[in-house]
Amino acid sequence: MLDYQSVREKKATIQDLVKGLTKDDLRRELDEMVGEIHRRIADATDADIVFQPNDPKANDPFAKEGEAEPAWTLGYVIVHLTASMEEAASISQELARGVEFHGRSRWEVPFREAKTIALCRARLAESGRMCSASLDMWPEPPHMDNTYAAAPGALPHTPVSRFASGLKHASDHLEQISEIMRQAKS
Repeated sequence: MLDYQSVREKKATIQDLVKGLTKDDLRRELDEMVGEIHRRIADATDADIVFQPNDPKANDPFAKEGEAEPAWTLGYVIVHLTASMEEAASISQELARGVEFHGRSRWEVPFREAKTIALCRARLAESGRMCSASLDMWPEPPHMDNTYAAAPGALPHTPVSRFASGLKHASDHLEQISEIMRQAKS
């Protein structure tokens, strides 16, 4: 799996990290990421999915009014990171097909519905399938020159870097998943 630490530490950009990767490389990275998340929740039960962890750093500036929780449950983390991977994959395939960026493409399972390990495992499998399918929508050759900047002054995303940004976001939650599991099992 790609090591995103240099990107987190701002020693490299995601564009630099993924330079030269192909859609087959991205598919392998996706499979590894989904597999890693499955491994981290292998022993989870329904009680672990809704367990309210202690997270002193919990802060979601994008939470909708009335939906900010003190700390995210494991179910919340799973539905959030799968929605982020799917959004990145969706935008990536549009860029690869030459479609001009036209805004976000996101839907997230309401976190309060994420109450069972069965739902979380199904959500991971479905998300992996959908993200993989998005790579099948890339033409040959993909429009790698079709880019967009997510914010003013940001480096532009290519189809590869946008897809990988969803995987990076998922990797940002791996330690959180492990910590929630540790707390839930203690």
